[in-house]
Amino acid sequence: MRSIEDIQVGDCLPERRHAPTNVSLFLYNAAIWNAHRIHYDAGYTTEVEKHPAIVVDGPLQGDWLTQAVINWLGDDGDLIEFEYSNRRASYLGETLISGGRIEAVRPADLEAEISVFVKSEAGEIMTPGRATVRFRR
Repeated sequence: MRSIEDIQVGDCLPERRHAPTNVSLFLYNAAIWNAHRIHYDAGYTTEVEKHPAIVVDGPLQGDWLTQAVINWLGDDGDLIEFEYSNRRASYLGETLISGGRIEAVRPADLEAEISVFVKSEAGEIMTPGRATVRFRR
């Protein structure tokens, strides 16, 4: 079992690579009832909206960020605060990487602050965010 004493500022969460497909984007958008065609209709996306390719959902990237934190934390605590901001568009065909870094540890509160990110393979941050976790005793 991991505890607040086991972590320190600068520790990194495991990174995970994401390579969405046309099918995975279509299914994700169906599940969240998002009918915006830029997430599954290539012709509409490039011809009407003028994007270079199908757009990877911002909410999907937010889900990847929460997964990064929750997978790292496991049953040792709870995600108590979370926020993120999509800063750059990501497109079908790109491989994106999610992860994070411990920024602050508050042992008295059993809490840690984590910066999280989705970045391109080139290292450009597409979606930054932050999370607060609280460890269990």
